[in-house]
Amino acid sequence: MTENEATPQLQMIWPASRLTQPPQVVLPSGYRLRTYQPGDEPRFFEVMALAGWPGWDEAKLKPWLYRIVPQGWFMAVTAADDLIVATAMATHDHTWIRPFSGEVGWVAGDPVHKGQGLGTAVVAAVTARFIEIGYPSIHLFTEHYRLAALNIYLSLGYLPLLYRPEMFDLWQDVCVALKRPFTPERWPTKPT
Repeated sequence: MTENEATPQLQMIWPASRLTQPPQVVLPSGYRLRTYQPGDEPRFFEVMALAGWPGWDEAKLKPWLYRIVPQGWFMAVTAADDLIVATAMATHDHTWIRPFSGEVGWVAGDPVHKGQGLGTAVVAAVTARFIEIGYPSIHLFTEHYRLAALNIYLSLGYLPLLYRPEMFDLWQDVCVALKRPFTPERWPTKPT
């Protein structure tokens, strides 16, 4: 699969049936999880660039700061020197479809630490935080070519949302690439 600007983003939801079952946060030895601390911004910008989202600065971050739920910006850091190596935000997302919904946002990791389960840990932490504070709807958006991220979301239990006809083909391609079953009959077609 290749990047295509015209391709719509994939959307995934946390099943309503699992709103009482937060995912486990598991970190390997040598890492720990914490929330944002003042002064984290420069390294956050670096991690975002390393993950393929260059151009983050104070101005780009500012609108997101207003949407992050309390204690909802998670960082996986090295235990030895507190270096941020993965991050994800729990952001409030109010739309006419979901007036009280949580969005897993800006999941990123330093490729040097790839394969350690750090992306899974920060996404699990965000999801658990939303569940802890009572969000009735949790979702995320991503691109079809971000296979590592899609694998994380599927492994944690997020379900593809088949909200447009072209989603079937995109998800079928994703499932083939990830060697996962394509089971659209079990996936929702509208937001919860």
